[in-house]
Amino acid sequence: MVFKIGIDVGGTFTDFLLTGEDGSTEIYKVLSTPDDPSIATMKGLGEMAAKRGLSIKVFLQQVSTIVHGTTVTTNAILTYSGVKTGLLTTEGVRDALEMRRGIREEQYNNRYENAKPVVERYLRLPVKERIDYQGEVITPLDMADVRQQIAVLKKEQVEAVAICFMNSFANADHEQAVADLVGELLPDIFVTVSSSLLPSIRFYDRVSTTALNSYVGPILKSYLASLISKLETEDFQGVLLIMASNGGVVSPQHAMEKAAATLLSGPAGGPVAGVYYAGAQGYNDCITVDMGGTSFDAAVIKDKTPSMTTVGEINRLRTALPMLNVVTIGAGGGSIGWIDESGLLRMGPQSAGSKPGPVCYGLGGTLPTCTDADLMLGYLEPGFFAGGRIKLDRAKAEKAIKEKIAKPLNYDVFTAAAGMYSIINVNMAAAVREVAIKQGSDPRDFPMVVAGGAGPNHSCMIAAELEIPLMIIPRESSIFCAAGMLMSDLKHDFVKSYITLLDQADKTLLQRYFQDMEAEGCKILASEGIPDERISCTYSLDLRYMGQYHEVTVNVSAANLAAGDWEAIAATFHPVHNQLFGYSLGDGKTPVELINLRLIATGKTEKPVFSLRDYAGENPEKAFKKYRQAYIPGENIFQEIPVFDALKLKFGNKITGPAILEQVNTSAFITPDYSVMVDKYGSYTVYNKNLESEIIKKITP
Repeated sequence: MVFKIGIDVGGTFTDFLLTGEDGSTEIYKVLSTPDDPSIATMKGLGEMAAKRGLSIKVFLQQVSTIVHGTTVTTNAILTYSGVKTGLLTTEGVRDALEMRRGIREEQYNNRYENAKPVVERYLRLPVKERIDYQGEVITPLDMADVRQQIAVLKKEQVEAVAICFMNSFANADHEQAVADLVGELLPDIFVTVSSSLLPSIRFYDRVSTTALNSYVGPILKSYLASLISKLETEDFQGVLLIMASNGGVVSPQHAMEKAAATLLSGPAGGPVAGVYYAGAQGYNDCITVDMGGTSFDAAVIKDKTPSMTTVGEINRLRTALPMLNVVTIGAGGGSIGWIDESGLLRMGPQSAGSKPGPVCYGLGGTLPTCTDADLMLGYLEPGFFAGGRIKLDRAKAEKAIKEKIAKPLNYDVFTAAAGMYSIINVNMAAAVREVAIKQGSDPRDFPMVVAGGAGPNHSCMIAAELEIPLMIIPRESSIFCAAGMLMSDLKHDFVKSYITLLDQADKTLLQRYFQDMEAEGCKILASEGIPDERISCTYSLDLRYMGQYHEVTVNVSAANLAAGDWEAIAATFHPVHNQLFGYSLGDGKTPVELINLRLIATGKTEKPVFSLRDYAGENPEKAFKKYRQAYIPGENIFQEIPVFDALKLKFGNKITGPAILEQVNTSAFITPDYSVMVDKYGSYTVYNKNLESEIIKKITP
């Protein structure tokens, strides 16, 4: 048997999906080890080996591919725990990291503090040089000045250097000369050159991304080196791939060089998995939601393509590398309930994480969390959490909620727990609404693919808040991102700024730029072992109406590019702009401006094939476990509701809510307004009861 493994390192749990060549799947979860995430990774691999009575060495000989998503870089940004970094930049603009775009996020809040740059001001050193927007040298590079500034960085013992000059996207000679000198004088220092990382306009976006890359680069490099060493010690001979923020995977070496491309590494697997699970039921569009232990992620997929953005932020710090457009908020099973200065109950964004974890874990936590509330409301079985590996202490959860929430608000403990449950559901629904509406979409028009260990217990309430009639809960929902990683292709993004009116673009020059990017992409993919027949390229342009500040990315065909058919390209831009912003200026013949050329080089990977199930009829009685008291939202009562062993449910089985579906790694609370039917892949289709005839017709063979 040959296996593939997807690994997602989260803030609370590290998730594993093991797939076999016969279509079999196994799910594993271990508590994360934030101090060294590779410890939890190796522990999970050890559990897989032990289940087969093998040593890790023997087991890993049967593993062909490991795809790994990591939060190492994300956590370094969130906690400002990156390395000491220096910045060499054009004289006169050293404060761009502090000034950003000069726009206050909360214009009327005089107490709102600016985001803290990752490079201290005394380490942001100016260099005498200047290039104009056309790439012409205005002020020659002063190498003597460069040597002095490098000497300062050496004296300060920086661990990384970022190099970003004005207009280097048009002429990279000055940056490259400085990079060569830094490499000579500081040979052991991690260096990022903006013209190599992000050769595009907008200086703040470029300098921020470059600084972030250097700030987290050595940390990711150290982590991956440690992981690779541990795998090599265990004689792993397969392929290790790292999940990137753009929804693709890359080699460890590429990830080390472009560490900022992994800032959304973990959540990026979710939308990729959503395409598969929604597509299995014939849906090209969907919304994915993933509620883990620490955070809640939401993303929109249209035409089997997750939405992308090049204006992302991590901890209010800009990164302009392409990434999946995922909205993340602090709402997870470990989110802490608290009372603000106005006496209002709040949930998160603070999280108990894996250490000490929710109070009911009995690992030292004292602050009530979402998981504690779910336990009090009957949605979790104390003796079956994580298959019984973690015994939940109901008494401790009750005491914490009573002391921290119920007493201050003069509620009984169950009302307090219900309030915690309701508030976090509203918070998550707001995140889904935000990501959908900002992309010009109505969430009611999309099925919702539900993921995360905690997600299925809250999904019906989120759907009800948003009037979403249909949900898909995969059996692999608790390790959803790990599953998505195994479904990802190798993917590399390239950008080249070319600023002109679209109808005045030089067709020959434009084609040359695309050819250069395509050649580089194919070269990288070939070095990662991808044959020519599995390589493809996608072309797109950043366009805007003349006078606008923000552009829209639209895909374009190779045929239109080759023909220089600017009218056809503009015709694809107008409706996209209308969908996003509610208007189009196509009829008024408003000039369209070209800003950037973008290319995605994709290397197709072999995907796992999940086994299909035989139809077993609607009766789920063989999966019935017992009845349990659970809280019914809206009715404000506790009621005896049926509990089912979800893994014993068969294709076609139907369950009418209210009910609870339990797996080893997750449970799903089905409210009275919804019913469930199991599809041929074992996923649970949760639908509004008004849709019953339509769903039965769609799923039943």
